[in-house]
Amino acid sequence: MVSKSRLKFIIMAVLLVALLIPVLPAAAAPDYQGGVHVVQRGENLSTIAQSYGISQAALAQANGISNPNLIYVGQRLVIPGAGSSGNAGGGAAASGGIHIVRAGENLSSIAAQYGTSTAALANANAISNPNHIYVGQRLILTASGAGSVPAPAPAPAPSNPVVSSPGNGGARWIDINLSTQSLTAYEGNTPVFNTLVSTGSTFPTPVGTYHIQYKVQSQRMTGPGYDLPNVPWVMYFTNRGHAIHGAYWHNNFGHPMSHGCVNMRPSEAQWLYNFTPNGATVVVHL
Repeated sequence: MVSKSRLKFIIMAVLLVALLIPVLPAAAAPDYQGGVHVVQRGENLSTIAQSYGISQAALAQANGISNPNLIYVGQRLVIPGAGSSGNAGGGAAASGGIHIVRAGENLSSIAAQYGTSTAALANANAISNPNHIYVGQRLILTASGAGSVPAPAPAPAPSNPVVSSPGNGGARWIDINLSTQSLTAYEGNTPVFNTLVSTGSTFPTPVGTYHIQYKVQSQRMTGPGYDLPNVPWVMYFTNRGHAIHGAYWHNNFGHPMSHGCVNMRPSEAQWLYNFTPNGATVVVHL
């Protein structure tokens, strides 16, 4: 039998040990809301994927990232399988949800995945041809019958309109907004395509109304501090060498990055190249 003094000693020892054990702080939660992670300084795609219990490949695919080493502070990453903003299927889409198109998908299958109609999905994203979607495209989700997202207002028509000028029937033209770093393609007054681009940083992209002068599927581009082979889907719109083209060397679209040209994701540049005729109007504005 344990004596009272020994029992008292054991109880005091247990209490003392309990007091000395440090209380571990709770792990910091990722910067995460509604299925989106905002990249913080010092993070990379691998550590972000680990924090959400998913693979780096799945995270890259969900965000259309071809080079996992090219992410940037402030970038908003969709977390697959996390709420309505992710790329996971099932159930009706909540307001403001985003789906990123994957290989093998079409507008009909995506609509069925989220319990909406092809027409509602096309209307919400200003898609005039349901067969024209592309891998990596970000689609705004809407349930059937829900109000569509308003289309961006077209830029003012140039003072001397030509055959392919803004607002002239169904003519195709391009609007480039330097303030939002975005490009919108139009047929007449109807927007049919919108994406983030990268315009000039040190050498600004010139403001004004221009026209596509000529197109080159691929070429080498050189200049102070750069030598880039096989630049794809090039469309020149000034006589000073400014062009809209694909950029495979960065994924920082939405921020000025170029020497004056307009950088696009190669897949998007290809679509725009095929869509845009020579002579089409290009409006660049702040």
